[in-house]
Amino acid sequence: MSIAENIAQVRERIAAACNRAGRRTEDVKLMAVTKTVPADRIREAYEAGVRDFGENRVQEAEAKRPSLSDLTAAWHLIGHLQTNKARLARELFHSVHSVDSLRLAAKLDKSAVCTGERLQVFIEVNLGEEASKTGAKEDEVQQLAEEVGRLETLELRGLMTIPPYLEDLELVRPYFRRLRELAAKIESANLPGVAMKDLSMGMSHDFEVAIEEGATIVRVGTAIFGGRS
Repeated sequence: MSIAENIAQVRERIAAACNRAGRRTEDVKLMAVTKTVPADRIREAYEAGVRDFGENRVQEAEAKRPSLSDLTAAWHLIGHLQTNKARLARELFHSVHSVDSLRLAAKLDKSAVCTGERLQVFIEVNLGEEASKTGAKEDEVQQLAEEVGRLETLELRGLMTIPPYLEDLELVRPYFRRLRELAAKIESANLPGVAMKDLSMGMSHDFEVAIEEGATIVRVGTAIFGGRS
């Protein structure tokens, strides 16, 4: 199938999941994950209607972006960000989904070109407590949210998670539910500068379950571009 056909199929699955959950399809944003995907294939996805793209590495995005500068697209960093690349990340991305410490958030804040420029950020939560994955611990998130909310040039949009990879999707569901419940808890605390507008969760393997549990952004790569070499 072509990239356009794959995207159409993914959108159909998103609509079906929204229908099961009693949600509006327009409340779920499709982000195409473009790790290792060349610029010409990203352009195909754009021509098929995708406007949000997620990259895992700052250097890879830096190499691709010049040839895609004519696209009216939003670029998201969804992979781990080292503090020494914070300034470059601010130049390349409209949002960062992988803030996991105050140190990183503060570095992103200080890297702003001007104080009027705000970068959308998400706190990444390691709900599975997997050593191989980054992310704040669940019991640290509310305090981190409060601290990020004080930073002048960042706009805290919500939470992000990557749950353990499990074949039985019903075993994945509780992780998505926990993220939704954690966001609701933080929202109810009415912290200054803190809003939990978005939940970035769900990938090719499990995005339908994530939608049923409240995802507003799903990050889909393989189901659009095929397996990576």
